[in-house]
Order: sequence, then structure tokens, then C-alpha cells
Amino acid sequence: MVGIAILGYGVVGSGVYEVIRKNSDGITRRAGTKIDIKHILDIREFNSHPEKELFTKNYDDILTDTDVSVVVEVMGGVNPAYEFTKRALMAKKSVVTSNKELVAKHGCELLKLASENRVHYLFEASVGGGIPIIRPLKLCLAANEISEITGILNGTTNYILTQMINKDETMENALKKAQDKGYAEKNPSADIDGIDAVRKIAILTSLAFGKYVDSTKIPVTGIRNVTLTDVEYAKKSGCVIKLCGHCRALENGKLDVYVSPCFVPDESPLASVDGVFNAILVKGNAVGDALFYGRGAGKLPTASAVVSDVIEIAKSGENTDSPVWEDVGGGILENSENSVSKHFARVKADDKESVKAEIEKIFDGAQIIDAEDGEIGFVTDEMTAKDFENKLNELNKDIISTFLVLS
Repeated sequence: MVGIAILGYGVVGSGVYEVIRKNSDGITRRAGTKIDIKHILDIREFNSHPEKELFTKNYDDILTDTDVSVVVEVMGGVNPAYEFTKRALMAKKSVVTSNKELVAKHGCELLKLASENRVHYLFEASVGGGIPIIRPLKLCLAANEISEITGILNGTTNYILTQMINKDETMENALKKAQDKGYAEKNPSADIDGIDAVRKIAILTSLAFGKYVDSTKIPVTGIRNVTLTDVEYAKKSGCVIKLCGHCRALENGKLDVYVSPCFVPDESPLASVDGVFNAILVKGNAVGDALFYGRGAGKLPTASAVVSDVIEIAKSGENTDSPVWEDVGGGILENSENSVSKHFARVKADDKESVKAEIEKIFDGAQIIDAEDGEIGFVTDEMTAKDFENKLNELNKDIISTFLVLS
């Protein structure tokens, strides 16, 4: 038997309880042993719960219980989750988490601590909710050299952009709908400003390349300023706008990592990912492109990923080999000025013909998109971000908006 304790009985914690109780027979069969809930830690009262005796407000009840071998941390946030996780690992208890903020910030340290104490620190649910991506990167794609990962990593922003693309909703109206449906918080900053997505791409990058990437050092732009006119320009250029997390290995040994709203070509498999769904495209030198798709959040999808990690621990027995991320400092990230991409820009153009001529002269090979009165949009060939900025300065026109264009 594997005894577990659940830290936090919110949306995900109650989902973990529900999945284990509802699917007990199948979980036991797949794990090779029974997985039993011994404690649930929460500061609230749950007197009407059918198993109210499981609840405790004292974390020491969990640490001192020798029947608990796995701690499921689904509290969210850094404090007290960080301290509780450290204490569990040092007590030689494995930890499973869905806490992307904690993994992004302290994953390097916690993986090392787990390795030193010969226990597991697993976090399948921290990226993509119920989409299996962490384990495939570790195991199924282990024979590959990963060159690139691009993902739609936040369901709330994808829902908002889908409403703008398909329903002609403004950003403000689409956000209000997302909040009404419970997809977005009252304060939606973590989603629409890209904070959630940047933590997830940091985790994926660290895992794929074995080197810790600090999420606070990654350039990030959210969707707050995307307009319906931008959406129209994207359509006219054969693209849709998606908030993408991207990482790419460069020949100089560095990593090009960012989160940004991007023009995604219609032929890309990411272009058709709508609503609250997430998708992650991984490029390997042996497998080619591999796409992982599904619901990126939600009570039961996330709980499913959490419980799958518990099952993996139960099956592993004494084998506690786990990845350790090398901390090489901020030098692993390429300067964003040197990031190479196609670029889209909207500029003011009272005299369209003369502005077109200037664009074609300065941005040789640019695709002109004439969509609105008094302005012009265009897509450049691939160039560094620094060259793009320099050429915009040379153009010397009022800039309305710019986007990266995925190739």
C-alpha cells in the first residue's frame, strides 16, 4: 500500500480525492498496490465531509506518519508550499505537485533535494493540466535531441483570442465572458499578461535541455493590447493570433525563450487549437514533430495528471532516479535582441503609396497587408529583433502594434 497526504483541498485537491475514490480499482490494478489517502491538510473546517477524520490543520501529523510515503502538494503559490515540500523531501517522502509557480521558481533546488534523499519530485500536472507532456519529454522522447518547443500553454488567453477570432468580440468583452464562465480570475493578470505561460515554458525548457531556466529572466508579452484590427491583419496574412510560449536551442549553445502573442500560420497544427484547449508542439531530431493536445486546466484533468504521478511512484519501487537541472545562471538565455523571427508591424500611413515604397526599400522582401484606412501592415522576412527595431526606426513612422510571426 502507498499512503498519501493531500496538501490543500481546493479545486485540484478535491479532484485528487475524487479520482482516487472513484477509480480506486483501476488505480490499484495499474499501480500494483492500493493507494490510500491518509491525511488532508487544510485550514478550513469540513465537518460535513464523508471522511472528515482525514482532515488536519497540523502539517507535523503528516511528516511524522510513517504510513505516508507520498505528499501531494496542490496548494498553489510559493508559501507555505515551498517550505512544506522541502520538509517532506528531507523526511524522505516523495512529493507530487501541480504547482507551476513553485516548480518554475524552485524546481532546480527541489529536484536536487529529492535526488539527495532518494525520493521523487514529480510535476506532470504543472504544465498542460491533464495533457501528458512532462513524462513524454523524460521518457518517450528521451532518444531525441529536442531542438524546439512551441506551446499554447494558457487556456484562458486561448479562449479570449478564440472569441476575438471567431465571434468578433473585443478583448474586454471576451475577458468578461471568460470571467463569467470561471475561466479567468477577477484579477486576470496571471493569464492575460503571460505570467502563467512563462512559468510553464520555463519548466518545459528546463526539462527538455537539463538546464534550469529562470522564468523571471524570460521576455514575456501578454495579450492585453491585442485588438480586433490585429486579428483582421492576421487573417489577411493567412494566420491567427495565439499566445505562444517558445524555446529553441541555438548553435551557440544558448536558448532562445519567450512568451508572446504570435501570428500563427493557418497550416500550423497550433492554429486550430481553440477555446480553453492547450497544445504543445515538440521538435525532436529523430521523431520530428510531436503534438500534445487537450484540456490545459480544470479540476479532473489536472487531478488525473497528479494521480498518474502517484501511480508512477507506486510502480517505481526502489528506483528513484529523477532528473536534476543544472543551474548555469542566466547566461544560458540568448539576448532577446538576437532572437530571429519574422515580424509583423502596423504603421500609420496617410500616404499609403509612399509608405509602401519606403517599407519595400527598408524591409526588402516584406509582404504588404493593406487592411485599414490610414495605416499599413506588413510581414518581414526572418531577422533579429534588433535589426527589426533598427529598421522600424529608419522607417520613422508611428508604430501601432508589432507581433512575432511563427515560421
